[in-house]
Amino acid sequence: MDVAVDGRVAERQISPMDKVRGYISLTKPRVMELLLVTTFPVMILAQGGIPNLWLVLATLVGGALSAGSASAFNCYIDRDIDRLMDRTSQRPLVTGVLSDREALVFAWATGVVSIVWLALTTNLLAAGLALVAILIYVLLYTLVLKRRTPQNIVWGGTAGCMPVLIGWAAVTNSLSWEALILFGIIFLWTPPHYWPLSMKYRDDYKTAGVPMLAVVRGRVVVGLQIVLYAWAMVACSLLLIPVGQMGLVYTATAIIAGAWFLYESHRLYSRSIRDLSIKPMRVFHGSITYLTLVFLAVAIDPLLPF
Repeated sequence: MDVAVDGRVAERQISPMDKVRGYISLTKPRVMELLLVTTFPVMILAQGGIPNLWLVLATLVGGALSAGSASAFNCYIDRDIDRLMDRTSQRPLVTGVLSDREALVFAWATGVVSIVWLALTTNLLAAGLALVAILIYVLLYTLVLKRRTPQNIVWGGTAGCMPVLIGWAAVTNSLSWEALILFGIIFLWTPPHYWPLSMKYRDDYKTAGVPMLAVVRGRVVVGLQIVLYAWAMVACSLLLIPVGQMGLVYTATAIIAGAWFLYESHRLYSRSIRDLSIKPMRVFHGSITYLTLVFLAVAIDPLLPF
């Protein structure tokens, strides 16, 4: 039976597997999974078919390492506020499974390895974009924006858009309008994805002094912002149809999935206006489903003759 002192597991009770699980937790696997889901479909679109599978594997490994590095730096920098929030109370630096030094060494090591790996196995453009993604998430979002402005997730979320550029660059060693539109879809998707989560955990963020939009403004304002970004996101997704010469599968998916997500966003806003009970996590989970469907269509469309 584990015994904890002030929420931290006694060092003598930490097993090697606890350490392994702690390092995995530092990388925020669920966030990493979502980022990788957007990378492979973009590579298919860039190739116009199935790209070299070694290149795909190399890109996904490099992308996973760079995303894990950024998340580990974030856990290290935010360890003080993570101790104040229920949502993050089980992170390894809070529980004591990992020391601050272990986390920092891990963050630096995975970051350096990711850049070198991508440079050697893909190209310098993809490696440079991965470095930019880490810098945006660590410096711009975590250190500068997160604790200072409710627009933190808007501009800091740019880091989460970089995998599509990395995937495209890995295949073509260049960028294009299609890649930038896909970047725009995720950029505009991030606020309506994250703001519902901040509505649910509003008290957590308030306790930690993090000025998320749901903390500094009422839920009606947050709901309206979600609706506005959702409309912009759907419009951006439709822009890919003429620019990328997308076929029936993508067109139908973008329209139907977009209409469904707009309905969910408007429903949240409408119930907020009428001061009814709301379920913001319904929009949060819906946003994940939406993005998965759209990027699945991005992957399938180039493989079909229509």
